[in-house]
Amino acid sequence: MRGKVTFVFILIIAFLAYVLGAKAGKSRYKEISTAVNSFWNDPQVKKARVRAVKSAKQATADATKAAEKAAKKAGKKAQKRFS
Repeated sequence: MRGKVTFVFILIIAFLAYVLGAKAGKSRYKEISTAVNSFWNDPQVKKARVRAVKSAKQATADATKAAEKAAKKAGKKAQKRFS
């Protein structure tokens, strides 16, 4: 029963989104698209994206090193225990 209610709820939301989107029309779409593009291409946003990518790469590298270190430690511990 819960699945049916969820499905109906999703259908209602999809219908409302379609109707409201159709009413907004192409001019509103262009307006929103222009605003999003100007934000995305803003120099400060570009710098923030670059910093975020660098930070994510560094965090990935750090996590990889920590995981390798933990795996080596666990391997040595298991080898001592089972040898």
